[in-house]
Formats: sequence, structure tokens, C-alpha cells
Amino acid sequence: MRLFAAVLPPPERLDELGHVVDRLHHLPGADGLRWTTRPGWHLTLAFMGEVDDGLLPELRVRLARAAHRTPPLPLRLHGGGHFGRRALWTGVAGDLDGLRLLAERADAAARRAGVPMEEHRRYQAHLTLARARADAVDLHPFLDALAGFEGTRWEAGELTLVRSNLPVSGVRGEQPRYERVDGWPLEGAG
Repeated sequence: MRLFAAVLPPPERLDELGHVVDRLHHLPGADGLRWTTRPGWHLTLAFMGEVDDGLLPELRVRLARAAHRTPPLPLRLHGGGHFGRRALWTGVAGDLDGLRLLAERADAAARRAGVPMEEHRRYQAHLTLARARADAVDLHPFLDALAGFEGTRWEAGELTLVRSNLPVSGVRGEQPRYERVDGWPLEGAG
């Protein structure tokens, strides 16, 4: 299974973001972007890639422990940013130190469960909105439109294990499908 650990914003917070993103689709250059869709919007904490089914029991135990040790996190979506000229995202505000710690705990849980993880990078909280098909897309109009976005605060209360089902049809524009595998409440017990 292709897995990652994530925080899933509540539907009403995604609806707020969706109203802004719907307007972005009408900006010049929007057709040069491959847009993610609301069912796939999430805050990735630790990407694990292909995980052997035999590792799942230990992975679940270790992710549950990471969630148990982490308190609920006050967060909100806001603004926008980009990675290079290829990825457009909205940012996250609130308890970023807590979110970063949860990401590190999820990464460590996967490593300790035997999942071969990529090289560890500093966590950058974001929700990916679109990816450019080529470097020719000017992301500045999209960043300007996202600059004033301030989502309503919510409390992230769960660490979620998500399965990513990659497109198989070959149809242009088909999106990955994400499926919740398991989840654990953030309890803040240490």
C-alpha cells in the first residue's frame, strides 16, 4: 500500500478554501496547472510510499503512540506559497511547532516500524492546491489572490493514516484517490 500520515482539515474549513480556489481557476494561466481536488486536500505529515502489509500492525501501534503523546492542535489555513515554479499551496498558521513535532513523531514511528523513509527534511506545513505542467506558468497572480486568505481556526484532533491510490486509467486529469486507513485521537498525554 502507498501510505502517508496526515492531518485532515474539517469539511467546513475546506469549503472556505474551496471558495477561494474556485476563483483561482478563472485566472490567466490556470489551464497550465493541474489542480488538486477537495476530496484530496490534506496536510501531509510523513510520506511513506509503498509499505509492506506485514509492517502495518507495528506502524499502527507506533502512530497511535505518537498521537497519544500529542495534544490537539489549533490550526487555520491561510495565505499561499509555492515550491519552485511547480507547486502552488496554501499555508497553515497556529500551533506550527506542535504540527512539526507531530510530523517528526509520525516520521519516527514509520522508521521504527521498519518503513524505509526518504531522507528527513524540515517540515513545511502546507496544503497543495496545484502543480504546474511546465515552468512557463507564472504563479504570481495565484499567490496574490491567496495572500489575503484567512481561514477560520479549527482544532486538529486526529493523526490519520491515508492510502494513496494512484490513477490507473491513463485519463488526463485523473486524480489520485485517498482512502482513510486508520486514525488516532491527539490526546496530549506526554
